[in-house]
Amino acid sequence: MNTTETAEIGCPYCGERIEVVVDCSVEHQEYVEDCAVCCRPITISAWVDEDGTVSVISRDENDS
Repeated sequence: MNTTETAEIGCPYCGERIEVVVDCSVEHQEYVEDCAVCCRPITISAWVDEDGTVSVISRDENDS
């Protein structure tokens, strides 16, 4: 069974679409990853539903 999935998000700074890897063995996770285009820090929240559906939200570091 594959424990990772990729998801596409939009950078909250430059708007470019980037791909992130989500560890599906963790139900909910939040981490910071730099945009591959503009290099600014993106806060990424990802979770896996009971049916295995992966959801991802990205926001800038100053958004609470």
